Amino acid sequence: MIKSMTGFGREQGIVDGYEILVEIRSVNHRYFEFSSRIPRSYSYLDEKLKSLLSKRVSRGKVEVSVSISKTEGAEEEIEVNLDIAQGYVNALREANKKLELSDDLSLASITRFPDIFKIQKVEDDEEVVWNAVSQICTNALDKFISMRQIEGGKMYEDISSRLNFIEEKTNEIESILPSISENYKDRLYSKIVETLEDKNIDEQRILTEVAIFSDKIAVDEETVRLHSHVSQFRELINSNEPVGRKLDFLVQEMNREVNTIGSKAQDLSVTKTVVDLKSEIEKIREQIQNIE
Repeated sequence: MIKSMTGFGREQGIVDGYEILVEIRSVNHRYFEFSSRIPRSYSYLDEKLKSLLSKRVSRGKVEVSVSISKTEGAEEEIEVNLDIAQGYVNALREANKKLELSDDLSLASITRFPDIFKIQKVEDDEEVVWNAVSQICTNALDKFISMRQIEGGKMYEDISSRLNFIEEKTNEIESILPSISENYKDRLYSKIVETLEDKNIDEQRILTEVAIFSDKIAVDEETVRLHSHVSQFRELINSNEPVGRKLDFLVQEMNREVNTIGSKAQDLSVTKTVVDLKSEIEKIREQIQNIE
């Protein structure tokens, strides 16, 4: 089923001590164009995100916004400076001996001295960060593609109805053409009779003129190709592959056949039908500008 190039997906969560928010949005574009908004310290994620999205998105101008922050306590690592702690223990025990106090020294006693603790900022592990971001981004991407599919479904219904209309009108043109030649024959016969004012008419000459006229207005090849294009169009919009560029080519071919029919068929009803066909094809063309 066809997908729209317009979409949005958002996911937020906590993974491995990182709180992450990912938003993906896209608009129409002839090719796949990627851009990202990522904190400078995590700029190495740009190419990884582009690679992740390009596996599932083939067309559209896609922007990914990523917000990353460490959960409380995850940014710092606390260690005990054992040398300083041992110094306090030795000093306190020496004081016990000199002051003849009872030795009730415990771990709680030395934790009162803040300088025994060493606080260090934890450096990010790029693989851990990417693992966390990729999980959240994949979920956002699922929602993004789901929205594209929903929009594509609406476009599918609209295009299908217009393809039905095009086939119906093409069938009408095919049914009208024989009567156009017959009417031409009648008009030609009447004109000759009126001019010659008698019935001594060369029937073969009239048949020849009608044959020439019929050949001139014949659009059998064009209507057959138009039916074929509509059939191909239906196959493509039912495909699970990106088909936007192929549909664009088919629309051009359909428009070409209709223009040829309009220039050949010398009949008012056909001309009106051609106008209707061109209008529907233009509406389809507008729709496929947003198909992946």
